[in-house]
Formats: sequence, structure tokens, C-alpha cells
Amino acid sequence: MNAVPASARNDRTGVVDAAMRVLAENGLPGLSMRRIADLLDVQVSALYWHFPNKQTLLAAVSERIVALADETSDAAPDLAAIATTLHERLLAYRDGAELVSSSLALGLLELPSRERLEAAALAAGLDATAAGIAADTLVHYVIGYTFHEQQRMHAAVVGAADASVDLAPNRVADRVDGFDAGLAMVVAGVQAVVAAT
Repeated sequence: MNAVPASARNDRTGVVDAAMRVLAENGLPGLSMRRIADLLDVQVSALYWHFPNKQTLLAAVSERIVALADETSDAAPDLAAIATTLHERLLAYRDGAELVSSSLALGLLELPSRERLEAAALAAGLDATAAGIAADTLVHYVIGYTFHEQQRMHAAVVGAADASVDLAPNRVADRVDGFDAGLAMVVAGVQAVVAAT
């Protein structure tokens, strides 16, 4: 049952690839070192050659999740566009927001989207302190909103969602502008601070 080529089994990229596959199939609760090792057809101890512990492996998976959200663009930095791209990237992976949030909270992940948000806030006219606050606020909004979306989607799949609960999956679908509307409010707040200064 060797699903991964031997050449990919013994490098860091191959381990992260396997972890991404386990995440897609089992979600974050099922993302165990044992499952990753089984997929690679190696002993669990072999994974620790590349990652000193599970949290550093999860941080590498988080880096992969947000990677495309952090590509540079020729366009002028735009708070809403950067935040929207991060939101889409997190949504593209099962439990993506929860995993990235955990890695950030433990200080194991540098989020280039945050740096881009800070640069965009500076370009909009905020001073360094205010730009940092704006970037952190936007990152927390995106991750928090996406986390709730993913939790409710999962609850709907397993039949545990209460349709009367605000932002239940069917109500999220009815309010497709929910994320965008909240994001617009946060960006408007940043713009108001710029105007006031």
C-alpha cells in the first residue's frame, strides 16, 4: 500500500505533501504522525529526522496553505484584496484556518500576508504602529471568520448544524456578502483613521 514514490518519502517536501493529503482526507483531528508515516510507508521516528516535533510539521503545512496567498503582485497593495486572497486560500483546505491560527499563536509561522497588509496600511498613510494594528486586525478577522465558516460547514456535513443558529451553513450561503461586508467595515475603519491623521 505504498501510495507515495520512494524518492519523495525521505525529504521534507515529501513529508509535507503526505501531511497535506492526510489533512484533506481526515481533517486536523486526524492529522497524526502515525497516519503520515503510514502513508509514506516509514516508521514514525523517520518523520522526526525532518521535523523535531508535530507542531513544526503543522507549521510547515500552514506555510504551504498560505503560500499562494503571499505571492507578490505588480498591483498597488490593497488591504481588501490581500485579505480576500488569504480568506480564499484558507477556505481551500479542510480546517485551514484552525491550523494556520494554531501555528501563528505558537509563533511558528510568519505570515507574509500580514507583512503585505502592514505595507498596504503604511502606503495608505498610517504610521508604523497603526499599520501594525491594522494588519493584525485584518489577519484576525480573516482567520476568525474563516474558522467559523469551516466549523459550520463541517457541522452541516455531519448533520450537527442547527439551522436556527446565526451563520449556519445554509444562512452563510444566503449571505454570500457576509465576509466581504465585514471586511469592508474593517477597511473603512482603517481609512477613517488615515483620514483623521
